[in-house]
Amino acid sequence: MAADSLDDVIARISFNDAGLVPAIAQQWDSGEVLMMAWMDEAAVRETLSTGRGVYFSRSRGARWAKGETSGHVQDVRELRVDCDGDTLLLLVDQVGAACHTGDRTCFDADRFAVVSDAPGTEAS
Repeated sequence: MAADSLDDVIARISFNDAGLVPAIAQQWDSGEVLMMAWMDEAAVRETLSTGRGVYFSRSRGARWAKGETSGHVQDVRELRVDCDGDTLLLLVDQVGAACHTGDRTCFDADRFAVVSDAPGTEAS
């Protein structure tokens, strides 16, 4: 991606006071939600420049390239900015587990039934 195009994308993003924006990674072909992480401007630029998922680790206070040590990389197919500019959606091709626990997705462990009286909803 050209530098001027990168700047256009960055200009659309509303980073929080810590300079971060939440990013949801979703499997591009199945729609499976894989994980949520944070990105700073440098991570967004590197992701768009390399096509690999790069994030910012709040606990380590440093750049974090998905799969750098595990081999479970994310090939980014598309990055979308939401209507308010305060959340990113990365459509990825996930190689291996997305979650640090070794699960395919970070959203596999706990599932809670939603009870509702709304028409068309049923409790699981």
